[in-house]
Amino acid sequence: MPHPSWNDSYAAGELPWDTGEPEPLLVEFVTLDRVQPTRTLEVGAGTGTNSLWLAERGFDVLGIDIAPLAIERANAKLEGRRLDCRFATLDFLAASAHGGPFQFVFDRGCFHVFDEAEERQRFSAQVAAALAPGGLWLSLIGSTEGPPREVGPPRRSAQEVVLAIEPALEIVELRSAEFHGHGAKAWFCLARRRL
Repeated sequence: MPHPSWNDSYAAGELPWDTGEPEPLLVEFVTLDRVQPTRTLEVGAGTGTNSLWLAERGFDVLGIDIAPLAIERANAKLEGRRLDCRFATLDFLAASAHGGPFQFVFDRGCFHVFDEAEERQRFSAQVAAALAPGGLWLSLIGSTEGPPREVGPPRRSAQEVVLAIEPALEIVELRSAEFHGHGAKAWFCLARRRL
């Protein structure tokens, strides 16, 4: 099951994942023209920082999150701005996002919150169903690399990542990276829906 208290975390202001700045690995990916402005889905959009950054660059974005308070805050950031950006509360494992198919899906630390292999496989299958043929999914995933730590994102091995994603999508790139502001090791995982 997904984390039972995401909304409680937003209510309490316990948001170590919400840096208030666009994710540097996403910024680099976009500025290197590895993806052009297109119809985009952000899963686990939180307060909308990455979705809004993408929309400011011409992407048509739907940001979804399971926490209604996160979406409330994202909509408050969007209010009065003329951007192709929308936010919706949605449990991505249980329901499909409207407005697809999408050519680009992004998640920063959403895939890795699921402890069960079956849930990670279902997440990947949901991404595949949301993507247009040839569409890309960029996922930033907590990694088992690096020294032991008591806090930070859940840790997944490269094998766990591959076993969850490859049945549904083709992995294009899987490399070691780091979560900005945390120093925690991450996987930069780029996958494509097979044609």
